Amino acid sequence: MSDSGTKRGRVSPPWWALLSLAVVPAFAAPPAAPKPDPALDVYAAPAQRIDIGKGRHLNLRCSGQGEPTVILEAGFAADSLAWARSQPAIAEHNRVCAYDRAGMGYSDAGPLPRDLEADVADLHALIDAADIDTPVILVGHSYGSQVVRRFDTLYPKWVSALILIDPPAQNVGEFSPAYAKAEAEVAPKMLAMYRACEQGAKDGKLAAATPPAALRNCLRGANPNYSDGLNAAIRGWRSQPAFWESMISASQQRAALYAGAVAKSERHDGKPLIVLSADRPYQGVAPDDLKALTAAREQTHLALMASSRTGKRVVIENSSHDIPNDQPTATAIAVFEAMQMRKRGKDQASRGLLWRIGDRAFH
Repeated sequence: MSDSGTKRGRVSPPWWALLSLAVVPAFAAPPAAPKPDPALDVYAAPAQRIDIGKGRHLNLRCSGQGEPTVILEAGFAADSLAWARSQPAIAEHNRVCAYDRAGMGYSDAGPLPRDLEADVADLHALIDAADIDTPVILVGHSYGSQVVRRFDTLYPKWVSALILIDPPAQNVGEFSPAYAKAEAEVAPKMLAMYRACEQGAKDGKLAAATPPAALRNCLRGANPNYSDGLNAAIRGWRSQPAFWESMISASQQRAALYAGAVAKSERHDGKPLIVLSADRPYQGVAPDDLKALTAAREQTHLALMASSRTGKRVVIENSSHDIPNDQPTATAIAVFEAMQMRKRGKDQASRGLLWRIGDRAFH
C-alpha cells in the first residue's frame, strides 16, 4: 500500500503507513464481538521467552503437533497476537509457532538498525535456540513475507515451503512517479511522529491514564474484542521506548526495501511457494492511486509466484490486506496444500485444483 498520491487535493496515505499505522498502535481489529473473547487472554502475558544469546530473549508461542513445524512471521510492527485467529486452525494438524520480533510484544529489544538482515538473523537464532526441527514451513504476512523470503535465500535447507500472505507492492514508482514522490515526502512526517511517541514513552507520558493531546495518535483506544487485562498489556508494551525505537529504525529501512521490483535473481526453486492475494487490499486509497498500486502489486505477486517452479497464487475473496484475521482458515489450507505439493512432486505440483472454500474453487 502506499502513503501518497495527490490529485484534486486528495492524498492517499502511503502504503507503508497503511501497513504500519493501520496495525501499529492497534492492528486491524477483528470483527466486533458482543463481548471480549476470553481465549485471547493468553496474549496478556509472555508464552515462552527463548534465550537467543547475548542476554536477549524472544517470545515464542507454539501449539499443536505434527511435522513439519510451521513458523508464522507477522507484518510490520505486529506481534504474535496477529495470528490469534489463524494459529488454532493450523495447530489442528501441525506444530505451529508464532513469535514477537525484537522490541515487539514480550520480546527484548535488539541491536540497531532493525533492518531485514537483523530480523532474519533473529529468526535463525530463535529456531536454533528453541530446538525447532527443520526444515520448517515459513509463513510471512505483509512485511513478514520479506523476512521469510530472505531467510530462505540464506538458509534454504532449513525451509520446506513458503507461504507469502499478501506481500506489499514493490516498485510502485514505475507505475506512478508522482505517487512515489508524495510517499517520500510523507515519510519524514511519519518518522517525526514516531520520534515524538518515543520521547513520550521515555518521559512516561504514554503510560499515563490520559496521554497529552500531542501523543494521542501513538496509542488507540481499547479494543472491545479484548479483555481489560489484554488491552492493558498491549498498551503497556507499546508505551515502552523499546517499541518505538524499533519502529523508528525499521521504518527507516522500508523505502529502500520496496523501491525496486522483485529481483529476477530471487529464486526459491525446489520447494512449494504459495502467494495469497487479498481481493480488497487497498480500501480507503484514492481512486487515482488505485491503478498504480494494483499494477505494482500484480507485478510483485506474479514475480514471487514465478520465483519457484512450484509456485502458485490464490486470490482470497472477502478479505482486506489482513487475511489472517479476515479469512483465518486460508493460511491453514495453504499449509496443507504446500505439504501435498511436496508429496506430489515438482511436476504435478503446478497443476490442478489448489483448494475449495465453500462453493468457490481456487486455482
